[in-house]
Amino acid sequence: MVQLQESGLPTWAQVSERRFAHIQRVTSLLRAWGAAMRIPAEEANAWIDAGTWHDALRDAPVEELREITGDRTSPDGLLHGPAVAKKLEAEGERRRDLIEAIRYHTVGHANWSQTGRALYMADYLEPGRKFLAEDRGFLASQVPHNFDGVFRQVVRFRLEWSVREGNHIFPETVELWNSLR
Repeated sequence: MVQLQESGLPTWAQVSERRFAHIQRVTSLLRAWGAAMRIPAEEANAWIDAGTWHDALRDAPVEELREITGDRTSPDGLLHGPAVAKKLEAEGERRRDLIEAIRYHTVGHANWSQTGRALYMADYLEPGRKFLAEDRGFLASQVPHNFDGVFRQVVRFRLEWSVREGNHIFPETVELWNSLR
């Protein structure tokens, strides 16, 4: 069983105040969407846990993340999701949808359930981010009414940004995009 702090974060979490504020905004979106969509309580709890835990190690030292994951080659910014997933599994977390949502929340995954898709959207659409604030706010408001359509749009926005910035596009992201066609 995952040992939690009063904040809902695992006892081993390493997050700054700024990161914790982000986590709270992501979780608030997930909670609101789940209520508006009337998803079953078990799934709603998975969404909330995904939002609360997804960045639990975002502020941990890179070498610690590499030690947890055994990954010596991935870019630093991609290590925290897999590290959190490994720690949660080691503590007995068995909800595969939740684990996969957290593991791939930075790059996406073609075989995600709604939990992964919801986390991917909430992480991008949370209102603390300053870019495209109006567009993202509108999309966030539409999630309960058009979950799949908004998900497709978020994936497209994130891909377009990566291409525009000349960033590497990861195989998981390509597979995710191709799965939406």
